[in-house]
Amino acid sequence: MPWRKCKPMDEKLKFVARMLDGEKMSVLCQEFGISRPTGYKIFNRYKDTGLAGLEEHSRRPYRHPNKLPFQVERAILKIKHEYPTFRLSN
Repeated sequence: MPWRKCKPMDEKLKFVARMLDGEKMSVLCQEFGISRPTGYKIFNRYKDTGLAGLEEHSRRPYRHPNKLPFQVERAILKIKHEYPTFRLSN
């Protein structure tokens, strides 16, 4: 018998549907193998944004602390274009 494949979105939909039917959070979390905070996060995202809230979110950081502001980057590139042979010596 082949292994059953499950998609995270399908499991989240099943979880939310059963929560809406009135089942207890702790019982569902135990059955689905997730923690209660994760269960509440899934259910609250569904309540707040609907089906779009159940989709995977990007883990990419919103800001990069070491990235230069756009204006500074543009100024540096402009100077590099004006003086293409300039090199800093060590």
